[in-house]
Amino acid sequence: MKIIEHIEAVRHEGTLLADAAARADLTAPVPTCPDWQLGDLLRHIGQVHRWAAAFPAKGLTAPPEDAARQAVIGPDPSDAALLDWFREGHAALVTVLSEAPADVECWSFLPAPSPLAFWARRQAHETAVHRFDADAAAGSPGPTVDGALALDGIDELLRGFMLHGRPKVHSDQPRTIRIRPTDGPDSWHLTLSQEPLTVTTEERPEPADLTVTGPAAELYPLLWNRLTVERAGQVELSGDLDLFDHWRTTAAL
Repeated sequence: MKIIEHIEAVRHEGTLLADAAARADLTAPVPTCPDWQLGDLLRHIGQVHRWAAAFPAKGLTAPPEDAARQAVIGPDPSDAALLDWFREGHAALVTVLSEAPADVECWSFLPAPSPLAFWARRQAHETAVHRFDADAAAGSPGPTVDGALALDGIDELLRGFMLHGRPKVHSDQPRTIRIRPTDGPDSWHLTLSQEPLTVTTEERPEPADLTVTGPAAELYPLLWNRLTVERAGQVELSGDLDLFDHWRTTAAL
């Protein structure tokens, strides 16, 4: 996806998130994030949007320390102002990403063609995944995520966070998982062992221990732990089903 497409996804998914939040009370539980209420979700994503916007806007070369981070995020809004506060931060993020120079230099934390490409992509998926949470709190699913965004989000998870981020997915014995979208050109092949996880899109002749097949729009929230297999009507698992449970437990974000 191009940067402009990721920015449009930030705009679109953030608008849907706000619309979902407007349909529910701030005390509504968030089933996909069991420790949160809707108000916690809005504060989290609102803070992330302000934090993320500061890097391309100010050219920050490192994450700000606690005091500086708080200055970037600003004061905590009241419950009555929370939804408007979220919308303001979301709109500011879209503006920063849209107006930042293509060659802006700033800190980022996953491989990307450029810092701007990183922040546009990361915030597109940060916003889309939390939009699923807002929909869950509101008690009704929102529109299906665009197929291209879903494929891109699977790739960011598997070849970004899983390889360079916090989760460490291991297995005592080597085990393999194939993620196969029915509407995408590539499959992802994962090898779990006592060594760091490996992920490739190269085709392999041998069958995987577990194959997860389905449309990208369902695989995306499924792999980000926002959708269960039971509610993913078109996802099929074949092979070692216990391996999928192990993945969901150890790769949770």
